[in-house]
Formats: sequence, C-alpha cells, structure tokens
Amino acid sequence: MFESAEIGHSVDKETYEQAVATLREALLAAQFELREQARFPVILMINGIEGAGKGETVKLLNEWMDPRQIQVEGFLLPTDEELARPPQWRYWRRLPPKGKIGIFFGNWYSELLVARAQGRIKKDRLEQAMEEIVRVERMLSDEGALILKFWFHLSKKQLKRRLRELADDPRQSWQISVLDWAQAKVYDKIVETAELVLRRTSQDFAPWYVIAGADPRYRSLSVGRILLDSLQVALKNRRHHRVNPHCAPLVSSIDQRGLLDSLDLSLSLGKDEYREQLLAEQIRLNGLIRDKRFRRHALVLVFEGNDAAGKGGAIRRVTEALDPRQYRIVPIAAPTEEERAQPYLWRFWRHVPARRGITIFDRSWYGRVLVERVEGFCSEADWMRAYGEINDFEEHLQRHGVIVVKFWLAIDKDTQYQRFKERESVPFKRYKITDEDWRNREKWDLYVDAVEDMVDRTSTALAPWTLVEANDKRHARVKVLRTINEALEKALARD
Repeated sequence: MFESAEIGHSVDKETYEQAVATLREALLAAQFELREQARFPVILMINGIEGAGKGETVKLLNEWMDPRQIQVEGFLLPTDEELARPPQWRYWRRLPPKGKIGIFFGNWYSELLVARAQGRIKKDRLEQAMEEIVRVERMLSDEGALILKFWFHLSKKQLKRRLRELADDPRQSWQISVLDWAQAKVYDKIVETAELVLRRTSQDFAPWYVIAGADPRYRSLSVGRILLDSLQVALKNRRHHRVNPHCAPLVSSIDQRGLLDSLDLSLSLGKDEYREQLLAEQIRLNGLIRDKRFRRHALVLVFEGNDAAGKGGAIRRVTEALDPRQYRIVPIAAPTEEERAQPYLWRFWRHVPARRGITIFDRSWYGRVLVERVEGFCSEADWMRAYGEINDFEEHLQRHGVIVVKFWLAIDKDTQYQRFKERESVPFKRYKITDEDWRNREKWDLYVDAVEDMVDRTSTALAPWTLVEANDKRHARVKVLRTINEALEKALARD
C-alpha cells in the first residue's frame, strides 16, 4: 500500500508556482460555495509518519484558503474531563458545523495506532475498534459530512534522513521531540498496523489517500488537488440534491401493533401504598448512587412517552432522591440553528455525563424515529438509518461505564384527553398544553406505529426499553424508580 509513496516523487519550483496559483483560486471559490451552501461540513483526518509534512501542509492550506472557515483541532493526551467520559466524546464536541472545514490531528486513528504500537491493545480489540470507526464515519457521511483521510508517508530511510536534517538545522531542530526518535525505532510495527487499518477503514464514503511526504511541493499539491476535486464533486451533488441514503427497508413484525396494546393500563397504587413504596425506592436509589462502585460509572435516564403521560412528575420523584449537584436535566425541544449545523447525535453527545454524574433526558435522540418521522421533519432515509446509529451510540456509552435506562410512559387516548382538559382549566398548568399537543392526537395511530418500530429495533440487551403503564401516575413513578434501582444494582454487581 505504501510502496508508491516511498518513490522519490518531486515537482520543480516553476511548475509548482504555476500550479499553486490556479489551485488557490479554485480552492477559494469552492470554499466560498461551501460556506454559502452551508449544507455539509468537511472533515480532514491527518495521520502519518512524523516528519512527513503533516503540519506544513495544513499550514499551507490555511494560507491558500480563508483560515476563518477552517477549524484545526489537535488531540493530544486526553484531559481529566475527557477521561471521565467515553472516548468519542472529545471528538464529537469539536466537529465542524456545516459550511466549514475541520482538520483533525491526533484523531481516533492516531489513538488506535499508538495504542497498538505500544502493545496496549490486542488484535481482536483492534478489529473491533476498526469496525466501530467505520460505523461512525458512515453515520457522519450519511449526515452529509465530506470525509477525507490523509496518510503522510516516509520510508524508514527517508524518516531517519529527515530527522537528521532537522536536528542539524538550528532554525528547525525545535520541531523534533523524543517521541519522533522513538517512532523511528518502532517504525516497522507502526507501518504494519497502519497498512491494516487503512485497508479495513478506507470506504467510498471516507477514503484514505496516501501522500508521499518526502518532497514538500509534491505533497502540498497532492493534498490540495484531492481536496479541491472532492469539494467540487460534493458541491455539485448537493446542488442537484443527490444523496446516498445507506438504509434498508423497514420490516414490520407480525404482531407489531400488539406490544402497546398488551399493556395493562389499569394497574394502579393506593395513596398509602404509593407513599410507602415511593419512599423505599428513593432511599434505595440514594444509597446506590452513593455506593463507591458507582464512581466508575455514570447514569443516563431517557424519558419518552405520550403527551401528558407524566414524564415530568416521574422525573421529579427521581431527582428528589438525588443531590442536585450530581444530576442535570436536559429537556429536548426543536434543534437550534447551531444544532442543525451538526450531525444529529452531536447535541446529545454534548450532554454525556462524566463518571459519577447523571443526565436525565426529557425527550431524547429518539425524536428522530418518533416526532421527526411522523411529522415529516426528516427524510425516510434519515430515520430509517437512525435505528442503527442509536444502537451504536448506546453501545458505546455502555461499554465505557455509562448505565442507560430508557422509559416509554404509555397512556390511552381517553386518559390523555382528560389530562389535556385539566391542563386547560387549571391556571398554573395551562403552559403545559399547546395547539401542537391537540394536533398530535390526530396522528395517534402513526405514533403507535413509530413507537412499536422504535422498541422493536432499539430495545437491546445493553439498553432495553421499559414500557411503563402510566394511566395511574403513582404506579408509573414507582415503576420508574424500581427499574432504575434494578439497573444500577445489576451494573454494580458486575464490578
């Protein structure tokens, strides 16, 4: 894979200067259209052998283009804040918005290659990590991102010569670190792993480009032309609304409509029984959160349900048992302009709690397969592929110690109607009812279909759905607390 990059490719000065003049003009025009369209971001992954010209090339791109529209991110050793969360969190929070170019140094590939070279991960974990990366990049591509991955290469002989030249030049010797010389010693292992990673993760939606790094003019023109060609094709496709949905048709279960219908919505608790059980479960929850084993975990609670099903009341009974400094409630409404400029899951990754933390989502990422599906706020391709993206997201959280507990609070149409009318008649509850709530009732059956599909496709062993019979609020609140406690006990018992 790297043989051709080790050949002495070169470009003479006159040819280079002529090519750069044309290239800069075209890149600036493409960048201007990218900003004006603001329909997709560009993500450049910069990896390769140290000394192969990664930094110099990115510096040139900033000179050739408008640097105000380029976001360069360098990921060094993770901070304490990043270590307290799943590894992908640090990358998600720094993705470029639509219309801009993001350049990632020290990205998820660098992290993987260094860990493998140092013997911190075995081959089976490397294989698993590569599969995860491909899924993430496919998701980003499906969300519209243009992803280009560059490997800057030098042969072992070229690397050693490059290091010696820098060491002998007082103006450039500062660029060399102990790590550069250390990499030269494990060169063969790094290249062997890199070849495997590039083969497995180069996809049509996120291709790798191997750049010969010995000649600065050759490598700069190579990267610039690849970026220009890719941008022009992507901009043309967006102008003509061409998309690649990457989704499979939805297959309905034979008894699809039976799941919610099978709930016994008559379940209820008397006042005295409710007070006793509620207090017991709240005390139990408080003890589990203070358990020293929870220091290695975080908790994410997802509340979905019919309008007026009692999500707010259930959340309040949970938080009554918690220290206010330890939890955060995130109400999810229509996305802001900032959020619409990012991949769909970005606004949820922002709120992933650190270890020992708790995030409670009042509505969640499931909006894509519920309200956005039913109301037509996204394409069928978007909500169809969202099932797999959501499962990957929750699996990633679980694998890194985040306990995910999901609730669907279910009520029947008559109960919902009664609660709507009560909200209209009680002054301090009127803010809870809107015209949109009444309109949603007209699409009751469509929402039932969406919920059935959601549960069928995203209730996994790692993050199962709990369906809560919520016609009686007291029963619902106790069931929610008991389910959270059981999930915590199960997770802590494995430690």
